[in-house]
Amino acid sequence: MTNNDIFKKLRVALMLRDDEIVDILKLADFKISKSELSAFFRKEDHPNYRECGDQVLRNFLNGLVLHLRGTKENPKIPGEVLLSKKTTTQDKKTSLKPSFKTIQRKQINRDIEQVKYKNKKKS
Repeated sequence: MTNNDIFKKLRVALMLRDDEIVDILKLADFKISKSELSAFFRKEDHPNYRECGDQVLRNFLNGLVLHLRGTKENPKIPGEVLLSKKTTTQDKKTSLKPSFKTIQRKQINRDIEQVKYKNKKKS
C-alpha cells in the first residue's frame, strides 16, 4: 500500500475536503496548494499524478493529531471534533433544496394505475 493509498483512505474515512486538508497541513507548518494536493488523489496513470512522499504524509498525520487533539495549552476531545464535523455536514445536506427526482415524484399523478402485462415471461 502506497502513501497515496493511505492518504486517500484517511481523506474518505474522515470526510475531509481539500481545503480542510490544506488547513490541517498548515497546523504542522507545511504549506501546500490545492492543485498539488489533488495530484496525490489522482489515478496512477493520469498525467498529473504525483507520488505522495513520506514528508507530506508525516506532516499530514502530525497536523491531524493537532487538529483532533489540540495542543497542550488548548486540548480538545477527538470524539467531539469528529462529531461536530458530522453534524455540520448533515445540517448542510438537509438545508439544501430538494433534488430534481424528489420534485418529479411529488408531481406524478397518483391516480394512474400500474400497467399489467398479459404475456409476462415466467421464470
